[in-house]
Amino acid sequence: MAINKNALIRYKTIDKCLQNCYRQWTLNDLIEACSDTLHEYEGREVNVSRRTVQLDIQMMRSDKLGYNAPIVVYDRKFYKYEDEDYSITDIPLTENDMNVLSETVEMLKQFKDFSLFSELGGIIQRLEDKVYTEKTHQASIIHLDKNENLKGLQHLDLLYQAILKKIVLRLTYQSFKARHASEIIFHPFILKEYNNRWFLVGVTGNKKQISTFALDRIVNVDYDVNIPYRDENFNGDLYYKNTIGVTVLDEKHIQEIILNIEKSNAPYVITKPFHHTQEVMEKHKDGSVTIKLCVHINFELERLILGFGDAIEVVAPRILRKRIRKKLEAAVGKYID
Repeated sequence: MAINKNALIRYKTIDKCLQNCYRQWTLNDLIEACSDTLHEYEGREVNVSRRTVQLDIQMMRSDKLGYNAPIVVYDRKFYKYEDEDYSITDIPLTENDMNVLSETVEMLKQFKDFSLFSELGGIIQRLEDKVYTEKTHQASIIHLDKNENLKGLQHLDLLYQAILKKIVLRLTYQSFKARHASEIIFHPFILKEYNNRWFLVGVTGNKKQISTFALDRIVNVDYDVNIPYRDENFNGDLYYKNTIGVTVLDEKHIQEIILNIEKSNAPYVITKPFHHTQEVMEKHKDGSVTIKLCVHINFELERLILGFGDAIEVVAPRILRKRIRKKLEAAVGKYID
């Protein structure tokens, strides 16, 4: 049920009034109080109708919002809480509330490496303590794939702040192929996550070409405020428009990929497309399907196709078909006794 901001303000105002048992509250008093409070919030005259406050009281009395407020009328005109200690801010959490909070806490904890969530972190900790003190310990219903031992995650917030504040970086970076680490002047544009791995995307020095660095290969990060930041309004969505993964190649590598998927895997590929450009070209009588993509032919695409083993066939283009066949033949060679 959607509740607008003004309604919540009225509920809190009525609640505050009825907690004051040293005064008698008529419906007109409650209307005036709600109007005055909304005036303070809105900065303009707000006329709350009699019908609105009557409906508010009815809503607060009901269990639709979980309030079940014990609002009673005495002497046929005065409103009060039958339980003088009641407040809508003190309603206990239901078992369903606790279950939802528990799962929400688990999901929010995934973002603990960002200072963007630093203040939220304390709230999450208090929520977690509250949840586990008020309910029986139980396994999480939602299980998110994560790798706590993944290297480079300690750099996430530093890199995020550099992008946010447009600061040039001095990265000490060592790729898997390099024998030694090297220092790189880098203008960071975005952080990208793919397949549970994080990448930093931007440009090095005065080069025009976009570069991508894996966070798990970054040895050290320093700011360099003396170098002007290259603010190029980089658009990540546009840059990765025709890419599976993070390896973006020249436009000539963007091709129409046609794949046959055998029947047992066809439903999975249809319901979870490889890419947003995916189209179903034909559904065959045996249950298999032919799909079409328009993407770069890169390492990630090849790995995706190989992951399906014999359940997938590359129909076109010929260059990709030959590359996949060559890799499969090499794989089979490893199993020849």
